[in-house]
Amino acid sequence: MLDSAEFLTPAQIVAELDKYIIGQHDAKRHVAIALRNRWRRLHAPLEMQREIVPNNILMIGSTGVGKTEIARRLASISGAPFTKVEASKFTEVGYVGRDVESMVRDLVEQSVNMVRQRRKEEVKVQAAQAVEDLILDALIPPVTATSNTPKPALGFPIADSETPTSDYELNERTRERFREKIRAGEMDDRKIDIRVQQSNAPGIGVIGGPAGLDEASMAGLQDMLGSMLPKKTRKRKVTIAEARKILLDEEAAKLIDMDEVKDEAIRHAENAGIIFIDEIDKVASRSSKGGGGPDVSREGVQRDLLPIVEGSAVSTKYGIVHTDHILFIAAGAFHVSKPSDLIPELQGRFPIRVELQSLTKDDFFRILKDPKNALTKQYEALLQAEQVELSFDEAGLERLAEIAFEVNSEVENIGARRLHTVMSRLLNDILFDVPDRIGPHARILITRDLVEERLRDMVRNRDLSQYIL
Repeated sequence: MLDSAEFLTPAQIVAELDKYIIGQHDAKRHVAIALRNRWRRLHAPLEMQREIVPNNILMIGSTGVGKTEIARRLASISGAPFTKVEASKFTEVGYVGRDVESMVRDLVEQSVNMVRQRRKEEVKVQAAQAVEDLILDALIPPVTATSNTPKPALGFPIADSETPTSDYELNERTRERFREKIRAGEMDDRKIDIRVQQSNAPGIGVIGGPAGLDEASMAGLQDMLGSMLPKKTRKRKVTIAEARKILLDEEAAKLIDMDEVKDEAIRHAENAGIIFIDEIDKVASRSSKGGGGPDVSREGVQRDLLPIVEGSAVSTKYGIVHTDHILFIAAGAFHVSKPSDLIPELQGRFPIRVELQSLTKDDFFRILKDPKNALTKQYEALLQAEQVELSFDEAGLERLAEIAFEVNSEVENIGARRLHTVMSRLLNDILFDVPDRIGPHARILITRDLVEERLRDMVRNRDLSQYIL
């Protein structure tokens, strides 16, 4: 998608982000510029492309203000492979280099899946034709053109005035008539026997492996052993509708050159990949602490991250991946530590710093009302499945926003996630009563009075500890 001449401009990227994320204009501008710069690099003179490195971004802000959502939507807009990791996870499994490199392997896996799926769509028509032929073969096995004795096939009536002159001709006419019925869906419920491939992977294991063999090499060795074994098949009796779904994937895979898929996926990951490192503040060494204890291990994780972010070659089961032009977006609340507590080398690899603002009552109101995936719209869709119409008036939404803001002020501020608590408290009784007590075609309007009534305890209880997620 980065090669498209119609790639979105920074203003268009921000407009797309605005459909899902309220506020945080500075953060949106920075990520929009970073994304557009990737397209600009690929259209710069060849001698300069290698020299232009991405400006990685460090987003600073409390939980629930939109850091992760911005990165995820950015990847969706660009059609780029995207993976999210938590920096704190690396402290739990140790500080081995391959653990940190796993984020790159995850990114490449995403890229391979994306390219493979796109290639399958490209050969979908051809694969569907092959599947149709396989289904016909199961219904009416083909005969050779050398047979001359005319015989009826499956008792199917022949409408043509000219009598077929051979088994082959009769068979072909019958197959064509059944082909029309299959295409029309008239035979979807009929059961046939098909042969499907069984994966060799579950039966393969490399215990221990040669000394010094890393995770990527182990995965590659297992893939190689799997490819050397003959493909196993087994017979299944399924309906034609089910057979079409099962066989379509297999036939599409046969038409795809996986070597080309791997090469394209690696290029896509290297030039368009986005890695989001969350909770980066959890591995920052507190400046007020001494040089021992957990701060040593935190600094160790940072030093393991450094070569990946700076640009290095990572071995994956699909080949070597260079991380020089992967866009890294790191995020953290930095309540206890500060960005300056990160090691200087890692700070230097995140030159763009943007601070996300805490959400206001107006932001909560807009979050409930404006985004395409607003929480109110999600609940409306859930009840619409029961043929119950749920709606909210303006005053009701305003009061919901006020309560969410008040609860965040009284206890731990968890940002927009507080709206899930408030909405669940408000609508749980309704969700329970549908459809037993509240039947189809009912209409429910959420007003300010209803919000006050159902959330009265939540407003009055100053402890509020039971409502902390």
